[in-house]
Amino acid sequence: MGKRKRETASNYKEARREQSFAKLKNVPSSPRKMRLVADMVRGQEAFKALGLLHFSNKQAASDIEKLLKSAISNWEQKNGRKAESGELCIKTIHVDCAPMLKRLRPAPQGRGYRIRKRSNHITLFLDTIKTNDKKDA
Repeated sequence: MGKRKRETASNYKEARREQSFAKLKNVPSSPRKMRLVADMVRGQEAFKALGLLHFSNKQAASDIEKLLKSAISNWEQKNGRKAESGELCIKTIHVDCAPMLKRLRPAPQGRGYRIRKRSNHITLFLDTIKTNDKKDA
């Protein structure tokens, strides 16, 4: 590895060390279904998003709720204090495709229909909400 590439990698690692995030990999649900729920909470305040996810009827909401609780816990661990309501927001959340399980299903006349069992990876970044006291004054 060259010097420039090593420095870039170390800068990237330092920047990631300051952020609080959580990843959930190989979730056995299609990315399209998961993105519907991710779009619902993107940019929301963290505890408001927890409420939305808890009372959502979608199965994908429970996976994202679990991930959001983990990200909040990671933030608390890094900062050494409890998170308060109105302090954290979901900065970014993205859903990527994971490897697909490919199966065959018997079909009429000796054919086989292809079944693709999709899965996904979810990454969620938290950020603190910046409040300006000068605006209120």
